[in-house]
Amino acid sequence: MEAESEPYVRLATLRTLHRVVADLNAARSLAGTLQAVVEGAVHGLGFDAAAVSLVRPDGDLVVAAVWELEESAMGGPSVLLGQVGSRESWDRLLGVSDHWGTLRFLPYDRGWAVASDIPRWIGDGPMPVYANDWHPADGLLAPMYSAGGDLLGVLSVDRPRSGKRPGAWTREALEMFSLQASIAIGNARLRAEMQRALARLEKEQQALRASEESFRQAFEYAPSGMAITELHGAGRGQLTRVNDALCRLLGRPRAVLRQQSFADLVHPDDRALLERTSAESGRAELRLSRRDGGYQWVCLRNSIVADAAEGPSFLLTHVEDIEDRKRHELQLAHRASHDALTGLPNSAELKARLARRLCPEPQNTGAAGPGDGSHPQPYGGHRPDPYAGFDGPDGAESRAEPVHHYGAEGYPPPAAPDAPLGYGEHVHAVVPADHAVGGDVWSGPFRSGGAAPVDKGLAVIFCDLDGFKSINDRFGHNAGDAVLVEVARRLSQAVRDGDTVARLGGDEFVVLADGIGREEAKDLAHRLRNAIIPPMRIDGRAMRVGVSLGIGWAGCGMSIEEVLHTADERMYDEKRARGGAVRGARGERSHRRAG
Repeated sequence: MEAESEPYVRLATLRTLHRVVADLNAARSLAGTLQAVVEGAVHGLGFDAAAVSLVRPDGDLVVAAVWELEESAMGGPSVLLGQVGSRESWDRLLGVSDHWGTLRFLPYDRGWAVASDIPRWIGDGPMPVYANDWHPADGLLAPMYSAGGDLLGVLSVDRPRSGKRPGAWTREALEMFSLQASIAIGNARLRAEMQRALARLEKEQQALRASEESFRQAFEYAPSGMAITELHGAGRGQLTRVNDALCRLLGRPRAVLRQQSFADLVHPDDRALLERTSAESGRAELRLSRRDGGYQWVCLRNSIVADAAEGPSFLLTHVEDIEDRKRHELQLAHRASHDALTGLPNSAELKARLARRLCPEPQNTGAAGPGDGSHPQPYGGHRPDPYAGFDGPDGAESRAEPVHHYGAEGYPPPAAPDAPLGYGEHVHAVVPADHAVGGDVWSGPFRSGGAAPVDKGLAVIFCDLDGFKSINDRFGHNAGDAVLVEVARRLSQAVRDGDTVARLGGDEFVVLADGIGREEAKDLAHRLRNAIIPPMRIDGRAMRVGVSLGIGWAGCGMSIEEVLHTADERMYDEKRARGGAVRGARGERSHRRAG
């Protein structure tokens, strides 16, 4: 008899579901549709309570509708209305739940997976006796998706009136119902969007027929800056009307702005960009001055307002605040050019700064033959030795053979015979003399004209930590990272203002010091060493690293790789002279530098 009555029970349930689905489609608003969903889940599927958490535009889910039977005495779901749970927590919850087709079942013993920010109620029903009994802390979820596969929301049902965990038929019915609910919710949203679109279209049509007063209202109460500029006559370019949003953005009163033009407000570096911006549909991102003396990044968009009979009447400019976006772009640029751990310039930025300081041609320093009009030869016809007469930071005399590199094709041509130290605005970097003497023997180049030896140049100090690997091996990478951060801080405090401290990679750092003499470079190297060697307090432990230093000199005509190679070789020589551990064969290190 029970087997014969089962089809009848299912048919009755299908009739109820049919009526519930009809109610879903009959709802005229999104709120009505959501309410029909929870009521349908309770009355049509045999549960005592149901709730819909709807995805908001920001991605989080908010409890938008709740329904429960009065006789259930659960006393909980209604208080959840309006509560918000993060999308990340919901995704994690759905991921750890058991998959019942498209449904998700979270058994009571997996309650640890429910994050604290997910709205949830626990019923007061009886505790389970058998394995398939419903536990008050069990949860059954039906995710609802749009036709494009985007999550619309989650239908949560609780406490089946049978007291059992839903069987296959109830699960299938809930799957079908949630599918119909997602379609109804999507349609309700589409209707709402169409209504908003129609409202916008109607508003635009009204704006086209509106009077000057209507235009003034729209202009004055626009949320972003707006300005009207004269196109003709003596007042061309002057701001004749501005709204409150623009006054607030620039911190200037309306009366002051109406006496100025965008050309008066724009940053000097952006004036040419403003002049190139087309009046018709022109767009430019530039800086406008604020009353406090600072500059505000804005996006200007121009539109010509024309009269059908008289042609263009005035220029309407929309001024959008893009300060946050520009700040974000600068942050991204900083991340690309700086080391993530220490915040120092990275290898790419170090090479870029060297490239801006060097040119591919050596400085013209040799004297031309008397009256022959010939061009002087760079360095008197031979390449200066960047190591000449230099002692290491500890006074250890060492020497490495320089790599001769004269640049590549496509670089600027040599300077004219009477050219100063650089091409155009570029000032040549030259290797400084060992001794600033008059008439005595010296190994550095003369300035143009042979008046005096160059006693200051661009020093490149290569720093390689000693004993860092043992810290990593013994205390772990976190301690090693902390040591690198502390070393970077100490190096930055030891250098002069304007010097560059960069992390080349691993435990290798490079210091660029421009306008410095050989003795000053030695003093700087000593300061760097003395800054690094004191013990560091890391995680309650005293840790100490040493440092090997090598000073090279950058000169125009040298490649970036050569400049770094010379300093690296000097550091290697000092490490060997002091009996320190050598990192590896020169060929391997040179290959790493080139990479």
